[in-house]
Amino acid sequence: MSVDTFHNPKLADTLIGLLPYPILVIGADDLIIEANLAAETFFHTSTAMMRRMNFRQILPFGSPVIGLIEETRNTGGTFNEYRVDLGTPRNGLDRIVDVFVAPAGDGQKEVALVLQERTIAEKIGRQMTHRGTARSISALGSMLAHEIKNPLSGIRGAAQLLELNASDEDRQLTQLICDETDRIVTLVDRFEDFADGKPLQQEALNIHSVLEHVKKIAQSGFARHIRFIENYDPSLPPMIGNRDQLIQVFLNLVKNAAEAIGPDTIDGTIELISAFRPGVRMSVNGQPGRVALPLEISIRDNGPGIPADLERHLFEPFFSTKNSGSGLGLALVAKIIGDHGGVIECETMPRRTTFRTLMPMHAARDGRMAELEN
Repeated sequence: MSVDTFHNPKLADTLIGLLPYPILVIGADDLIIEANLAAETFFHTSTAMMRRMNFRQILPFGSPVIGLIEETRNTGGTFNEYRVDLGTPRNGLDRIVDVFVAPAGDGQKEVALVLQERTIAEKIGRQMTHRGTARSISALGSMLAHEIKNPLSGIRGAAQLLELNASDEDRQLTQLICDETDRIVTLVDRFEDFADGKPLQQEALNIHSVLEHVKKIAQSGFARHIRFIENYDPSLPPMIGNRDQLIQVFLNLVKNAAEAIGPDTIDGTIELISAFRPGVRMSVNGQPGRVALPLEISIRDNGPGIPADLERHLFEPFFSTKNSGSGLGLALVAKIIGDHGGVIECETMPRRTTFRTLMPMHAARDGRMAELEN
């Protein structure tokens, strides 16, 4: 590319528009002069609307970004600040970014503001850890299934034989042996779910039909006292996945949400959300290059939330916030989502906990995106 390329304003605008980082140009009067597509997505506002706004209107009150812009104007220098919270009710409450401010144009009063969102990168990094941890116990699951279940069957059989001639007092002990061996077998079966077996059978499916199926199961049982809200994007394209496993994933998440709300809550709600979020791409095992994950499916509840010190451990095997939990449910969810080439993460605060999954869409064999069937 020649140097003359950068003297072509139209080409420069095109290149800036293609960048994945939100970019704003702010004038001397503090009005926003220009914004690229990534900035529109980040601030949930069109460029035409932002051109009518003072840049302070889209930032949290007292944001350090304001000081960086003034410093750039006063000195003509370039300034950076890392891990700045730009969360607002308009653009979401969890928006951690690195900020870069530099002079724009010939004068010092116009500045360019570049944002690099850390939230998605950090969540994907944690998801890779979750996925690796879940896979690390796959071999252990297979070993337990073969090496423990057989002797447990022998122990249970011996206890049943002893029970035939046992006294009432001893019969209680033999029954305890049978109950405990059954409990261990159930736990081992949960381990076996982690074992890598046959290749995942996937097909194009409508995720809304999966969510509706999960909702019916929940409303007929453990969540009959909870109000469900459907917030679906009707234009969402098909997802590629295994229907049974995805039902297992979202049923687990809905059940966890219902348990967090509790059986005695009178205003409990669970929101089922689908949306199309272009721009997220990542490397996936077994796939060439980087794969787009534009399908966002979320389960949100208005329970009490999860303590911050526990949130980052939710998908780790054997970690549970429940007294009677095995700590394998969310680890298995993370593994299944990972097997589908997606990621899952949790955002939590009082009265608003969201488990969000980002998944690939289905593509026809010729590379075209398939249409949803009526």
